[in-house]
Amino acid sequence: MGEPLRIGLVGAGRISGAYLDTLERLDHVRLTTVTDLDARRAKTAAARIPGAEVVDSAAELVARPDVDVVLNLTVPAMHAEVALAALAAGKHVYGEKPLATTREEADAVVAAAQAAGLRVGCAPDTVLGTGTQTARKAVDDGLIGTPVAATAFMTTAGHERWHPDPEFYYRPGGGPLLDMGPYYLSALVHLLGPVVRVTGAASRPRHERRIGSGPRAGARFPVEVDTHVTGVLEHTGGALTTLVMSFDIQAARLPRIEVHGTEGSLSVPDPNNFEGPVELHGPGAEWETLPVSAGLAGAGRGTGLADLAEALADGRPHRASAELSRHVLDVMLTLLDSADRGSALLVASSCARPEAVPLR
Repeated sequence: MGEPLRIGLVGAGRISGAYLDTLERLDHVRLTTVTDLDARRAKTAAARIPGAEVVDSAAELVARPDVDVVLNLTVPAMHAEVALAALAAGKHVYGEKPLATTREEADAVVAAAQAAGLRVGCAPDTVLGTGTQTARKAVDDGLIGTPVAATAFMTTAGHERWHPDPEFYYRPGGGPLLDMGPYYLSALVHLLGPVVRVTGAASRPRHERRIGSGPRAGARFPVEVDTHVTGVLEHTGGALTTLVMSFDIQAARLPRIEVHGTEGSLSVPDPNNFEGPVELHGPGAEWETLPVSAGLAGAGRGTGLADLAEALADGRPHRASAELSRHVLDVMLTLLDSADRGSALLVASSCARPEAVPLR
């Protein structure tokens, strides 16, 4: 593949450690530069990679000649701003989800990349692992017949129980849908294709939350977004997904994702993980665990960035694309609009179903 792509990391918070775990073992990408609002966090991250340097700001980082791709791990409200600055400086971008917090920001990022001939990738890349991809292969191979329905559930009592600084989860751009929905919706697009129409409902049972851990434990903060969102999604092929995303459920035994077809049902592992058992129930049969048959084995956060690097070298589309992320964002925002208006709404955007990932 030639020289490795040089990576500049903006945002060295909690999730950066998982990315660095992956970057440390990849030959075709190399971390060169780190910046964070907290200089101590930036120094800690840079110390893990020999030769990586710390700079004072994102503006300085995107201007450096030893950065080919900006890895954008800032909070959601900053995703579009950092991406646009990187693109203006001639850098490719790979960022955490969501792509942006508004359709307008997402469109600006996509348009800037297209105008500059640059790539934009976006998490989640968990869907490239063996869990979702083995399930996708089962659907594509017709093991459940024609898909007719799916369910997707993400339920928790709230991230403030474990996160020491959880406020951003409860501000615009946060909430269970925009925080965790990208994992589930990206997996559903891989499994069933893009979404054409949604019907939603949402609620905010508590207007204040309390931090449960860390040095600020006991501090209270306001809730600015809906924290329980439910809805029905209609996919291009006609399958209907029932979706529940909640920060208001104390405990549940709900499956993460199931896909039901005319000839059987499929249990899909947690899309927040790369791996997990895929179970099939055919006509008159018992549940059986399918052998791993597709996806990237042993993958970790940053696999989507690695796929982007390979795609650049091979001249093919990368899978964790801005177009997919833009559609997922549109589906989520349209679902919230539907909840607010009390009526079904068409989803204005669409995307190509990403290329499947063969087992390797």
